[in-house]
Amino acid sequence: MASEIYMPDPVCLIENSGEQLVVNQEALEILSAIEKPVVVVAIVGLYRTGKSYLMNKLAGKQKGFSLGSTVQSHTKGIWMWCMPHPQNPEHTLVLLDTEGLEDVKKGDNQNDCWIFALAVLLSSTFIYNSIGTINQQAMDQLHYVTKLTDLIKSKSSPNQSDEDDSANFVGFFPIFVWTLRDFSLDLEEDGKSITPDDYLESSLALRKGNDEKTKRFNEPRLCIRKFFPKRKCFTFDRPADRKQLRKLEFMGEEELNQEFVEEIEQFTSYIFRDSGVKTLSGGIIVNGNRLKSLVETYLNAINSGSLPCMESAVMTLAQIENSAAVQKAITHYEEQMNQKIQMPTETLQELLALHRTCESEATAIFVTNSFMDVDKKFQKELGTLLEGKLDAFVKKNTDMSSARCSDLLEGIFGPLEEEVKQGTFHKPGGYYLYLQKKRELEKKYKQTPGKGLQAKEMLRKYNESKEEVAETLLKMDQSLTEKDKQIAAEHAKAEAAEAAKRAQEEMQKKYEQLMEQKEKSNQELMKQMTEKMEQERRVFMAEQERIIALKMQEQERLLREGFMAESRMLREEIRKMQESQSSCTIL
Repeated sequence: MASEIYMPDPVCLIENSGEQLVVNQEALEILSAIEKPVVVVAIVGLYRTGKSYLMNKLAGKQKGFSLGSTVQSHTKGIWMWCMPHPQNPEHTLVLLDTEGLEDVKKGDNQNDCWIFALAVLLSSTFIYNSIGTINQQAMDQLHYVTKLTDLIKSKSSPNQSDEDDSANFVGFFPIFVWTLRDFSLDLEEDGKSITPDDYLESSLALRKGNDEKTKRFNEPRLCIRKFFPKRKCFTFDRPADRKQLRKLEFMGEEELNQEFVEEIEQFTSYIFRDSGVKTLSGGIIVNGNRLKSLVETYLNAINSGSLPCMESAVMTLAQIENSAAVQKAITHYEEQMNQKIQMPTETLQELLALHRTCESEATAIFVTNSFMDVDKKFQKELGTLLEGKLDAFVKKNTDMSSARCSDLLEGIFGPLEEEVKQGTFHKPGGYYLYLQKKRELEKKYKQTPGKGLQAKEMLRKYNESKEEVAETLLKMDQSLTEKDKQIAAEHAKAEAAEAAKRAQEEMQKKYEQLMEQKEKSNQELMKQMTEKMEQERRVFMAEQERIIALKMQEQERLLREGFMAESRMLREEIRKMQESQSSCTIL
């Protein structure tokens, strides 16, 4: 269980070998064991900016993620630390620390772009850590954000436009938090105190103009505003004297700058309080196993030369989860049926009643564990499998009843058959004597419990198999006239025909009961899945409304700032979103 996850130290999740990003199987196994929803906090930034120190604070530890005290970059790839959430026992906190961006020793920085993109894709809160103020140099260093649409696809459609509507990304993207280290400016604007958030918004203000320099200035700011409508900023004073920074992980709070300690406390409180569970478009809550699937899907795409596609990742996840949900439901059905059923049952209704209970439980398990079964592929698969399992149980029940009845008939009628062989009834009056003993044994057979639903049919078949014996005894009985024999033969034939008719009617009745149950099963499954899809639709609609509200706020900001063209473009995005709500496609 997630509450039992214990990681004394971080492990590498994605290793950067320099040539390729490689996923670590040990880390995937850890994720696969986490059943609770995960709050994923990732941090990126230039190397040697103190990212790991912040992550260790979130972990509540002095040490853990590697802190370097020289110009050498320590963290390679993406490292992971999972732990129970400090404030919500129903969640698991997953911390992702990334290697420093733009390390001069790496040469080719293409993997920096992928690590940045993966941190965005995997997290529910994305922290960008930098030194000093938000100036043009800081913005230029955040050029990775302008490449997100070149690195990530939101839709899997091959005819999608080169530029995705940012709304498609916002549904997947995390909260954006900018942490500014060694910040020494007074937070004032026009002689008034401002908050770090005000400072961030002021720094994201656009410039007017169409020249290349202005476009370069505006591009990263526009990207942050479009892709991360929910954003936050924290400023941190220098924690200690420069010489003391080398032993920062060994210093107690009393040795640090108290203003820095308070700022760290505000930062960690915000992350624990406001960082939500990792959620995909459509309100799909991510647990450890789902996060594992996302990591594998994105890495496979990158290493195969493709672009990670958010929609494809969700579709892949849905395929995996829905297939597992079908198997989980079927396993539960079989286990419960085998535990509760006592075969052979006396009636088919008894078996069908138990089937309904177990099937209902299995369907509920599938509905709970599945999502986005848009084309009803897995719903149909479950229905087909449950129908097949029912048929198998009906057959097994029938076969067991037939076998038990066969053994019982042999035991009860065996002595009578032996008497026939010995010629006991080869005498005058032998025919009716045989019939009398046979009826007495039939009564004994009928009174024996536990025969199952094949009791009548097996007796009928037994009598049918002995018709020739009865006919022979009738012909040999010298006490009967030819007319008597004819009447007796006709009576026996009529009895056999009546028994066959009743058997046919009984068989037809059982068939109708079975078909009626299957129809009810299909209707119940369809009803539950329709309710599930309606619930998913409502969640999707609420998510779209949230994104539209954030977009409208941004559009109003652009309008107030006088950027009419950008405001119109954003308004057009909002209009498209509102139009698409009517069709309400989940992805």
